[in-house]
Amino acid sequence: MRLSARVDYALRAAAELAVGGERPVTAVQLAEAQQIPPKFLENILSQLRRSGLVRSQRGPEGGYWLARPAEQISLADIIRAIDGPLVGVRGERPEHLGYEGPARALQVVWIALRASERAILEQVTLADVASGELPSAVQKLTEDPAAWDSPAFRS
Repeated sequence: MRLSARVDYALRAAAELAVGGERPVTAVQLAEAQQIPPKFLENILSQLRRSGLVRSQRGPEGGYWLARPAEQISLADIIRAIDGPLVGVRGERPEHLGYEGPARALQVVWIALRASERAILEQVTLADVASGELPSAVQKLTEDPAAWDSPAFRS
């Protein structure tokens, strides 16, 4: 999986908003806290607002805050808001592809890849990231990455 700079910045800004709670946080504060180019961040925050993940208010008491509790916003929600579907091949959903001959199994691989990404990205919320307390299944993957290379995984 390859994450764009836009997604990386969006996830970092959203994690900052998660610890901000209900109080508005300015784009400048977010940009400084996460070392994100301010103009780039403004565009990202607009996308998150249009997607219903972030709210905003103008004025001296203005800023941005999450539209829902951080426990209800997954990393997948943020990624989809910025870059669209989690796994696409040439802009298409894997189910809509048509491979022939020996390449036919690639469609199944892309679907499985999307399922494994979703299993992690939909499970981890902004609250998990902001608190540093990741779900145990995700934490376990980081503690033993060699398990992915085990015979049990390959069978």
